Amino acid sequence: MADLAIEVAELKKTYRTPFRRKKVEALRGVSFSVAKNQIFGFVGPNGAGKTTTIRTLMGLIRPTSGTAKLLGHAIPSRLARTRIGFLPEAPYFYDYLTVGELLDLAGRLFGLDATTRKQRADRLIERVGLDRARAQSLKKFSKGMLQRAGLAQALMNDPDLVVLDEPMSGLDPSGRKEVRDLILELRDQGKTVFFSTHILSDVEAITDRVAIVARGVLVGEGTPAELVNRHILGIDVVVRVPREADAELTAAPAGITRIRRLGDELGCTLPADTDVEAWLARAHDQGAKVVQVVPRHETLEDLFLRRTSDPAPGEPPAVAS
Repeated sequence: MADLAIEVAELKKTYRTPFRRKKVEALRGVSFSVAKNQIFGFVGPNGAGKTTTIRTLMGLIRPTSGTAKLLGHAIPSRLARTRIGFLPEAPYFYDYLTVGELLDLAGRLFGLDATTRKQRADRLIERVGLDRARAQSLKKFSKGMLQRAGLAQALMNDPDLVVLDEPMSGLDPSGRKEVRDLILELRDQGKTVFFSTHILSDVEAITDRVAIVARGVLVGEGTPAELVNRHILGIDVVVRVPREADAELTAAPAGITRIRRLGDELGCTLPADTDVEAWLARAHDQGAKVVQVVPRHETLEDLFLRRTSDPAPGEPPAVAS
């Protein structure tokens, strides 16, 4: 469809181990689509199949079966590649290039003229926060700085579709925020961003849609709000009460969890079906003052852990990414 940037249908990839020639199913029928002008998060634990999916989309490996299209072109497509920016996981660059020379090389590979290369490189170097490191060779860059350089080279061709494999890897909280802001800017410019990550806070903060992959299969897809079950998992309460009252207040109701004591405050999570008023009345009888009562809803992290938990007996084991 013309309004889709990525179309994946029943994508499978089977490897054979080098010595025993044992089959390993890295992808077991993955299907999803990404609309244009959308930020799409692709999440899963280590070994889930995220990187295998991205390498297949980029034409770096061939699928065992299934189909995929990028910007309407079946993979592999030279025409589609000219409109795609790609940052692999743990990118490697020539040690003795500067970031400006790296971007110039990327621009040459896309056939850009010298003036355009210079203008874009200057703008991108400043945008990713490497202006002060222009004169340094990449060999002297930290992991986070190399990640920023990789982001810049992925944008040198002014792509319509940007594919990023773990773009926040190696970045401190400030750097992660800058990358999130950059991804949002790209969407505002009409571009599509597809990125894999295991940092769920980043997914919740910026994605329009998200897909969760585990053991080579998709186990969930939708907007973050659609995926997260909004029913109440429990009631978080914090009361200011003497320590002597802890035993009385945490003995009932059954199923009370997350008990923690900080100074003169007792915090715990009551089961969702608890008669909260009755519990608070008992707390008042113990001389407690209520600090906080907050329903605890399921988060994307809760969903992620639930959907990607260890397989049941008889299910295939975890696979390589």
